Amino acid sequence: MAPTILHADMDAFYAAVEQRDQPDLRGKPVIVSGSSPRSVVLTASYEARPFGVHSAMPYVEAKRLCPHGIVVPPRMRLYVLEAKKIRAVFDEFTPLVEPLSLDEAFLDITASLRLFGGALEIGRRLRARVKEATDLAVSVGIGPTKTIAKIASGYCKPDGLLEVPADGAEAFLRPLAAGQLWGVGPKMRDTLQRFGLTTVGAIADADPEYLERRLGSMGPALWRMAKGLDERQVDPERERKSYGEEQTFARDLRDGPEVRRTIAMQADDVARRLRQESRRGRTITLKMKLTERLAPGKYRVLTRRSTLAAPTDDGKTIADAAVALWEASCGGISIRLIGVAVSNVEKVETQLGLFEEAPQRQRALNRALDALAARFGEGAVARGAVHRPRK
Repeated sequence: MAPTILHADMDAFYAAVEQRDQPDLRGKPVIVSGSSPRSVVLTASYEARPFGVHSAMPYVEAKRLCPHGIVVPPRMRLYVLEAKKIRAVFDEFTPLVEPLSLDEAFLDITASLRLFGGALEIGRRLRARVKEATDLAVSVGIGPTKTIAKIASGYCKPDGLLEVPADGAEAFLRPLAAGQLWGVGPKMRDTLQRFGLTTVGAIADADPEYLERRLGSMGPALWRMAKGLDERQVDPERERKSYGEEQTFARDLRDGPEVRRTIAMQADDVARRLRQESRRGRTITLKMKLTERLAPGKYRVLTRRSTLAAPTDDGKTIADAAVALWEASCGGISIRLIGVAVSNVEKVETQLGLFEEAPQRQRALNRALDALAARFGEGAVARGAVHRPRK
């Protein structure tokens, strides 16, 4: 018997939270973004989307397309709290939940069908419980595979419910635009169009070897998705591969206190998230977006990484490594964005020894920082610049 997979995706999550909390924003085009000329849109309400506004769009472009749009600064700490409520609702229906981000997840509901009375009934109940817990809308797609469930949830947005049974999967997929397939972005969509592959059905009818010659390893993968084939299971133990923070500056910067303070703050934010999820990481990556323009809206990006001798969840350790990477790279460069990430992540399985005094002191400090952040919000306490800038 084919599994039954449910994909739950909150509708315009960040914007919906703001409209819920500020009734005067309801029914209006809301753009969740910073207001710096270099800010990027995190999400836009459905009222703003007909104007072409979408996530990851430069703030300046969003305001050009939708000049009457209402820009609201993001409140990430609140969104995280709302996401925890939503996850608790998902757990009511099955323990097999695989989160993809704050606002979406896969649920394997195969073993829950008899208990709740079928897939559609589970979808209806889940949507009602999310609404009850958060006063927010979630769209739900149900299908025999992850691919079909995800496409179905997008197809029925906003505030919808759609089940695609296993025997109707091919008929559902064939007429859809090729861009509906998971992993097909604008560039791949344009490439497929050049080869006349504009629908999912056209991809399904193509020779997999032809697709591999034209598209590389992505070709056969797309063919399998187009045929409704997807053996991936819902993985509740799926772990994040990396944790990171980025910031775009309001003006171009070279080496100096502002860059170094930003690196230190990002390192502490990443470390706090690692500790919250009982994780430590070994590889530190520094991302630098230069002011060197490659094309309109495109800038040269440099990444540098180093691997620590032991995994860490300590902000100072992460900051020291990131600043060392900066010092090795910053000579003569001007940047518009800096980012710190930690990867090569593992669970915290053991406790530190009783006589390791320096780690014990650092852990006590980290606990104090976490308590302050929980009580007063992130940014209540910030570490100073790690190293003095070069003269």
